[in-house]
Amino acid sequence: MATWRLSAMPSGMEAVSGSNVVARFADFGRGRNGGGGRRGIKADRLMLMRKWQLRPMKRSFSVRNASSDQQRKVKDPITQQEESLGHFNHFPPDASSIASSIKHHAELTPLFSPEKFELPKAFFATAQSIRDALIINWNATYDYYERLNTKQAYYLSMEFLQGRALLNAIGNLGLTGAYAEALSKLGHSLEKIAAQEPDAALGNGGLGRLASCFLDSLATLNYPAWGYGLRYKYGLFKQRITKDGQEEVAEDWLEMSNPWEIVRNDVSYPIKFYGKVLTDSDGKKHWIGGEDIKAVAYDVPIPGYETKTTISLRLWSTKAPSGDLDLSVFNSGKHTQAAESLYNAEKICYVLYPGDESLEGKTLRLKQQYTLCSASLQDIIARFERRSGTKVNWKEFPEKVAVQMNDTHPTLCIPELMRILIDVKGLSWKEAWNITQRTVAYTNHTVLPEALEKWSLELMQKLLPRHVDIIEMIDEELIRTIVSEYGTADSKLLDKKLKQMRILENVELPAAFSDLLVKPKKSPVAVSTDVLGESEEEDDEEEIEATDGKIKSVKDFILGKKKKILEPVPEPPKLVRMANLCVVGGHAVNGVAAIHSEIVKDEVFNDFFQLWPEKFQNKTNGVTPRRWIRFCNPDLSKIITSWTGSEDWVLNTEKLSELRKFADNEDLQAQWRAAKRSNKLKVASLIKEKTGYIVSPDSLFDIQVKRIHEYKRQLLNILGIVYRYKMMKGMSASERKKKFVPRVCIFGGKAFATYVQAKRIVKFITDVGATVNNDPDIGDLLKVIFVPDYNVSVAELLIPASELSQHISTAGMEASGTSNMKFSMNGCILIGTLDGANVEIREEVGEDNFFLFGARANEIAGLRKERAKGKFVPDPRFEEVKKFVRSGVFGSSSYDEMLGSLEGNEGFGRADYFLVGKDFPSYIDCQAKVDEAYKDQKRWTRMSIMNTAGSYNFSSDRTIHEYARDIWNIKPVELP
Repeated sequence: MATWRLSAMPSGMEAVSGSNVVARFADFGRGRNGGGGRRGIKADRLMLMRKWQLRPMKRSFSVRNASSDQQRKVKDPITQQEESLGHFNHFPPDASSIASSIKHHAELTPLFSPEKFELPKAFFATAQSIRDALIINWNATYDYYERLNTKQAYYLSMEFLQGRALLNAIGNLGLTGAYAEALSKLGHSLEKIAAQEPDAALGNGGLGRLASCFLDSLATLNYPAWGYGLRYKYGLFKQRITKDGQEEVAEDWLEMSNPWEIVRNDVSYPIKFYGKVLTDSDGKKHWIGGEDIKAVAYDVPIPGYETKTTISLRLWSTKAPSGDLDLSVFNSGKHTQAAESLYNAEKICYVLYPGDESLEGKTLRLKQQYTLCSASLQDIIARFERRSGTKVNWKEFPEKVAVQMNDTHPTLCIPELMRILIDVKGLSWKEAWNITQRTVAYTNHTVLPEALEKWSLELMQKLLPRHVDIIEMIDEELIRTIVSEYGTADSKLLDKKLKQMRILENVELPAAFSDLLVKPKKSPVAVSTDVLGESEEEDDEEEIEATDGKIKSVKDFILGKKKKILEPVPEPPKLVRMANLCVVGGHAVNGVAAIHSEIVKDEVFNDFFQLWPEKFQNKTNGVTPRRWIRFCNPDLSKIITSWTGSEDWVLNTEKLSELRKFADNEDLQAQWRAAKRSNKLKVASLIKEKTGYIVSPDSLFDIQVKRIHEYKRQLLNILGIVYRYKMMKGMSASERKKKFVPRVCIFGGKAFATYVQAKRIVKFITDVGATVNNDPDIGDLLKVIFVPDYNVSVAELLIPASELSQHISTAGMEASGTSNMKFSMNGCILIGTLDGANVEIREEVGEDNFFLFGARANEIAGLRKERAKGKFVPDPRFEEVKKFVRSGVFGSSSYDEMLGSLEGNEGFGRADYFLVGKDFPSYIDCQAKVDEAYKDQKRWTRMSIMNTAGSYNFSSDRTIHEYARDIWNIKPVELP
């Protein structure tokens, strides 16, 4: 590499460097194969490389983000583009130039000492070299959007589970081979360099992974869009598995910084908490006082596949002004007190989903949600105003902006947009409400009551007083609408509708409606549970004579004898129903799978559906085929490309269906099995590295990886394994080998730190594994593995190697799922219930290629009622398994509390709410069918091929096209 020198220069010239970096635009053609596609585009037409040459440095190279440029002269888009293209010459991204770029960053943008070029340093230099190219594409993308002033979609989510970025970025730009060669020249392998990158700790499960897939598809399909989230310093947690089960430690993904992000110190917004609301004489509201912090933008580039389009994921980090450090207090020795304001601001973005058992935890979560909404909306509005020029027409705001709330976490977007429009921009309530409803849309991700967020009205009133004012007014508008729709003749119907639909729960009707319903009389005292036969409605009481001759009522006598003190009846908590606010404040509500969307309409929001049926839609989830087949499973990708004739399937997944006609071809089947075994070998190495256990790649790899939750029923899975183990122990070696195929049962996923039952299940799984894996009688016939700290990078290894994947949630409780789609895409056969996207996957891959068991969604309520009446009769095998667990075979730990949740007929945490016992016999019988099918490898391979072929409809590209068309009303914008 050239050495760098500074030397005196003649007048008019600056210092000369041994190699100067000049960005070069590639010649981006619009067509591919001579037409309108992209297949023929080469890597050098997608990437802007740096050309290394000796020349005077007459100008500096600066990186500018279009969004933060407040002074812009608007030119004709095509003219402007031609002018910008004139500054750059085409330069092919060959391995030598890439190697030079990597060396440049290793020397001149160092984060490590200069003596060595070891793996961590090589990773950062490699990432920075590709980021250089992304920045040029990035700025060009938003320059073009800025000039066109096109409508953009803004996707707000508390989670973005990105995974590693390096391989995805160079893969999308078609430079995997070139980077592999360049790194080889520098003494490293691409695989080892990529392994140095930590997963971005910005999410936990399907919600965040879906959001990341959507960003990939938005960029790939050239839709003008932006993602907004929070920059969590310590993530959710890093999971460790010990003899005591799961332990949580802080994530360290930012300890050595993040080479992909760019801090925008010029893009920050004020965020206010607490304070009070004052009203002017003219009625205008002012939110003053309280706690003020700043949200600062960190941008991460999201490149599309085979396109120049590179969009942004903007993450907010929080801090307080330096002036908030009280130096006089600090110097007096009260260091913690002096820095309290700084800490309170910074901790907002410390941890994803902080524990909310305490008031402090609840407050922190609400602060997180408001920070995301307020900073993002201020940024969106600033962009709208800048693009509008000197005259802002707020009526056009919904024609330029689409805000999508990913679940209820960003619900505060609704009152916050109203606040800004009314209090800051001076619009009337009617104007602001019309704009808000036309701008905002809501994706529902759950039918679980605990996940439909409800916030304490008292807490919100204290933290966000102005927003409560606005929410109360929205609630009043809703009451007016309900009364108008249903009238006052049927007071019971009206009362029912108000109770179910109002945004404010357990809150008195506003004064304007105070006489609408007859209020029930309240009892001032609580009735003691120790006193039998009492009734609040009894006016006449039997009297008895006490020993002192005084006459007392029976009630007085009993209470006096028992010395009971009567207490006031506690008022039910006043709550803000965030999901109801989402439905009322937005123009669209969508579920994420066909069955889920029907449940949303028929059960979760049925009253709203009756009122506004036009709001409700279905948008079945999808996953990006780039990350989830093309890059994570290169062996399978080559086979698909070979048998379909091209790589068009990466962008047009309908091409995958062409594999159906080859499903019985022996050559394809042989290649298919070889690719699967190659991936299984990688997972066997991972398991040995992470757990110390050795597994056979010739076993059936049976995988369940997802967040640990009772409704996802990891407990059903592990009890099924226990039943299998118990059966094996009762057989001779020859009988075992004849009846059972060898299995490696793999679990992965995190239990929330405060979710005690989920953590019990993790502990039980690891205890079973410790016993089974060390049983010499069983050997390779059965292994039970819990892979610690499951994340995207682990998934990218496990999913390509999977042969059977378990999606066994209680029917009607999983909104959609996305991991089921990833597994199916990679030729894995699913065992599952008719829940979420399982229903649609089974339809597409064929009933014969899906192992179905369990109760149906429409049966669940009846089965629970049957259980409550004591009519449920458990299968003898289920009782045997529980008895076997309690025998101590898996160690000295007590599993009574875990198993107790499956017993009894009523009570919190009892009565088998998730129907594990009910579905157990069906599950066991279905698993026997899996064994029989796996013994016939030709049949099994055909089933595997048919799963990949039938997964074409579960691409996030299809989902994004539907959102863009039906909800956001945005069009693709392809750069010239």
